[in-house]
Amino acid sequence: MIRQYERLIEIDGLLRGRARQTTVTLAVSLQVSQRTIGNDLRILKNRDAPLKYTKKDGWHYSDPSWRLPTISLSKGELFVLVMGARMLESYSGSAYESQLRSSIKRLSELLPERNWIDLQFLADERVLFRSGANMVNLDPLIWESLLEASRSGFKVWIRYYAASDNKESERIIDPYFLHIYRATNSYVIGYCHLRHAIRWFRIDRIKQLRVLDESFERPEDFNPQTYLDQIFQSEVGNISQQVAIWFDNSTAPFIRERTWHMSQEITENPDGSLILYLKVGGLNELKRWVMGYGQGAKVLEPPELVDLVKKEIKGMSIYYG
Repeated sequence: MIRQYERLIEIDGLLRGRARQTTVTLAVSLQVSQRTIGNDLRILKNRDAPLKYTKKDGWHYSDPSWRLPTISLSKGELFVLVMGARMLESYSGSAYESQLRSSIKRLSELLPERNWIDLQFLADERVLFRSGANMVNLDPLIWESLLEASRSGFKVWIRYYAASDNKESERIIDPYFLHIYRATNSYVIGYCHLRHAIRWFRIDRIKQLRVLDESFERPEDFNPQTYLDQIFQSEVGNISQQVAIWFDNSTAPFIRERTWHMSQEITENPDGSLILYLKVGGLNELKRWVMGYGQGAKVLEPPELVDLVKKEIKGMSIYYG
């Protein structure tokens, strides 16, 4: 039942997109049979969905204001949704603030007043979420346009501000997927036609965006999770390199307790220190990370990373004597 409803939600989203949808395209997008899609479309019609099919537009709603009815949820399920909304609200900045408040209000109508007050008390007073000082302000229209373009497979034109160069540029990109890093930094990752390579773009640095009529296809061998597993934090880099970092015995416990990279290996030393081995492409993000441990860490290899750390320390010494 839950899986079927999730599929109806996906179909509903595809029907509201820019791309023309047929039974075949819906089946391919959802990776199910055409017969299953046919059954789902009948269910939508039974729920009074104003579904129509024309040769020009394919399957579509004759009345776009129609909304898919909700399913009943238990008190526990509603509490999870309330908590999830609170968490998302604390991390997402302004992008979904109004939608979240509206959603929570609608959820409150599904429970008796006494039960809802209890849920709100638990969510507001007993579980607190903090995102720290690195909140970003996302433009809801840019976020939603990117999400729709990525889902429906349309290229976008953007005017982008690059903080590293302190200037703006115009790009056309194929938005493969959106990635939220460290809960607050939102990126669109895709093919940049200016650089002829896959690039990351901070969504809050996109000043203007326009969805184009030209479609794109993501390479069949491109897997978002596999791609992210090869990256250290948010730096892609070009050539993968072997990295070795020594951590003293007081810092080692903090390194052992997490998986920092999918390629990591740890060698334990008799004195309680350890050596962390990684295989990554970019070194600048790694430099910033390792320097955060101060004298508790020392880069052993590669020489390029050692030089980057030395250069940074030398530059810092100007300010501290």
